[in-house]
Amino acid sequence: MSAITAYIGIGSNLAQPLQQVQRAVEALKAIPATRLTGVSPWYGSHPVGGPAEQPDYINGVARLQTRLAPHALLDALQAIEQQQGRERHTRWGARTLDLDLLLFGDQTLDDTRLTVPHPRLAERAFVLVPLAALEPGLTLPNGCSVASLLPHISTAGLWALS
Repeated sequence: MSAITAYIGIGSNLAQPLQQVQRAVEALKAIPATRLTGVSPWYGSHPVGGPAEQPDYINGVARLQTRLAPHALLDALQAIEQQQGRERHTRWGARTLDLDLLLFGDQTLDDTRLTVPHPRLAERAFVLVPLAALEPGLTLPNGCSVASLLPHISTAGLWALS
């Protein structure tokens, strides 16, 4: 299998979030048959959905070149989450680490474990803004550019970290 470009959403709001996302980037470098080729700037964001009064998040996006199949990459991402103490109790609840497979080349996939492109990618400023910062000319599998989606989302509650 030839290498495919995949984009991974990275987020954390527990247990020193900045250190969690930085550790996640290091862990992404260690995924077999995969090479980290870029990381967006980090952004702070207010929680979207989930329980009220959870801490703010740190979010970013990583770009990988991988020879893994989509489900194998998902397994690797979930293993990293587990290594960093991820617990899945509450939907959209606070978490030590969240790694979302946003895009996998120009492939589309929708099964019980994985939907690619990520189903809420176009609705979330904390995903689109770092994705556009990392890859300004990126076009989604449906032919829509990431840049064209930005004017249609609110960036209130999102801020660049220095």
